[in-house]
Amino acid sequence: MRHEVNNVPAMNTPDKLTPTKNKDDLKITKENFAIIRGSDPRVATCRGKLQNKRSKLNQEINKELRLRAGAENLFKATTNRKLKETVALELSFVNSNLQLLKEQLAELNSSVELYQNDSTEPVMPMIPLGLKETKEIDFREPFKDFILEHYSEDGSQYEDSIAEFMDIRQAMRTPLRDSSGVALLFQYYNQLYFVERRFFPPDRSLGIYFEWYDSLTGVPSCQRTVAFEKACVLFNMGAVYTQIGAKQDRLTPKGLDSAVDSFLRAAGTFRYIHENFTNAPSMDLGPEMLDMLSQLMLAQARECLFEKLELQSRERRDVDLCLDLAQEAAQVSDVYSNVHALISSAPVKDYVPYSWVSLVLVKQEHYSAVAHHYVAVGILSRELNQLSDRTKDALQYLHGDSDPKTQLEIRVPQDDAERKLLGRAHLREALLRHEESQRLHRMCRELKGKAALAGVLKKSHSRALEAYTSAEEEDDFRELLDPPQILASTKFQLSLTPPDFSQFRVDDLFRFLGPVAIFSAKHHWTAPRSIQLQRLGGGEGFGFSVRGDGPVIVAGVDQGSLADFGGMKEGDFIVTIGDQDVKWSPHEDVVKLIKDAGDTLSLKLVTPMDRNYLKQPKGGPKGSVSTSSSSSSGVSSGQPSPAGSVTSHHQHKKLTWNPFRRVSGQRDSKEQGYDTNVILR
Repeated sequence: MRHEVNNVPAMNTPDKLTPTKNKDDLKITKENFAIIRGSDPRVATCRGKLQNKRSKLNQEINKELRLRAGAENLFKATTNRKLKETVALELSFVNSNLQLLKEQLAELNSSVELYQNDSTEPVMPMIPLGLKETKEIDFREPFKDFILEHYSEDGSQYEDSIAEFMDIRQAMRTPLRDSSGVALLFQYYNQLYFVERRFFPPDRSLGIYFEWYDSLTGVPSCQRTVAFEKACVLFNMGAVYTQIGAKQDRLTPKGLDSAVDSFLRAAGTFRYIHENFTNAPSMDLGPEMLDMLSQLMLAQARECLFEKLELQSRERRDVDLCLDLAQEAAQVSDVYSNVHALISSAPVKDYVPYSWVSLVLVKQEHYSAVAHHYVAVGILSRELNQLSDRTKDALQYLHGDSDPKTQLEIRVPQDDAERKLLGRAHLREALLRHEESQRLHRMCRELKGKAALAGVLKKSHSRALEAYTSAEEEDDFRELLDPPQILASTKFQLSLTPPDFSQFRVDDLFRFLGPVAIFSAKHHWTAPRSIQLQRLGGGEGFGFSVRGDGPVIVAGVDQGSLADFGGMKEGDFIVTIGDQDVKWSPHEDVVKLIKDAGDTLSLKLVTPMDRNYLKQPKGGPKGSVSTSSSSSSGVSSGQPSPAGSVTSHHQHKKLTWNPFRRVSGQRDSKEQGYDTNVILR
């Protein structure tokens, strides 16, 4: 099911529900609800400074946008010529300031080196993402008003729960760049599942607006739906994964493994947003951008995997291994070529920083050069008679089709002269592509200052130049043609890792309101009413039966009984017995409390206001109740309460409705299959 960001149903997130019996057990405190805090935004780390600058620029861009909107409205509305000229001049200044602010933000987004690991040797920089910024939201009054109006309870009793939810949201705005930061974002996202169902009815708005800034342009977007909040939180989750991947020490196998895992998780998160959310109000959540980001992160994971293969084979570089590395490098170049096609297409090209486009193109040329270099090293390292049949077969399928007029026709050398010629041709191609990657690097103003990138490109070029110089022969004056293209191939399949929401289960902060499958914003019921039944001696019963659990339902009411005269109706929810809340209590506990009450029974009941609750599902067994299903139909507060059904003392009509249909991704408080009808007489 896809979620429209501007008008979307909530995604069902696995939850952890625990039936509780009284209010004291349900009180939310900071001692019994563990929560991971965010980072301190005042800490003067490079990453913190960068994010603070981004936040300030976002606010200034927002201010300029409001000024421009007001000036444009005034320009359209006025008929005064002099005022029009003044407004037009002001608009030019505003647009100029706005362009400067966006350029400053683009430079910040190009500052990839701040997120990298401080390695002793230069390593190829990765492209991480900055976090989306958001404003603080005060949920206190809207939530308390909704609790009083919809749930008929005192909203002040839930101040701790509301404050805890606001604390989680405040903390997730500045997540740490590690697993705890990811856990915090997951925790808040899963809590949104409950909050959306509790407080956001499908037919009206609470007046709560979620405002987030675009991660690259700083343009604000404001929506009323929780789906937009969820999509932005997931985007930040993917952004944190990119930062974790970029900061790993890629000179060690462990660091490379962590980098591959982080980039695959980032790619899976962006793909998840792309597949589950639609109608994005901001460009960074648009389908084209998300598709490009997922492919970019997959390419960076592939690049880190190649670096690990190089690191592991540093001690042994035989012919077959060099050919394998060549095809792996060609595979990296090929995936970056696909990324370049995506990042160069409209509207992505005009949105992302130019340095990203340049870096992708630099990597495409660089790894193509590395592929040619490894082929040359492998071929030139052994005489022809020393090459095995396996190596010759590998050479046969190493090269792709080429134009014989402009490229060397040699695929498998037949003598040492052809072997040397083919090796030198690949070395020459490697040199040319290394020089092209350096030229592209110099052409981009933002990339020119990246010392690590310049160091990697220079080192690779020097290595290829040294190999080409040593392979030259003074008496060989044959013209070198372009070598055949190397076919991209890999022995390692990479798959995206989607977000695992079940790994970070949370407790419903507002679970005292009752099971969320029943007591939610889209269902309506009457206000709780108190009933007190007093029976006389002689064995007279109360005259009603109950079924189900969490909450227990009145299954039947005997005509002329105490329950009938007291106002009990078939289909009522029992929410309180005496002073004890039983909305979460299982069937046996409620029956025991009723029996232990003696001759005086005090109850609080609510009646669902949707008659669809009382309809028997088609094809369902007559008189049976399945506690594994619940009603999810829409409700209207204008419908009357269902009339009570009358049963005799000798024949009891079983309940024909059931509010416990399981919703995908949610677990009932207690799975069971009650099919009993306890008569309380």
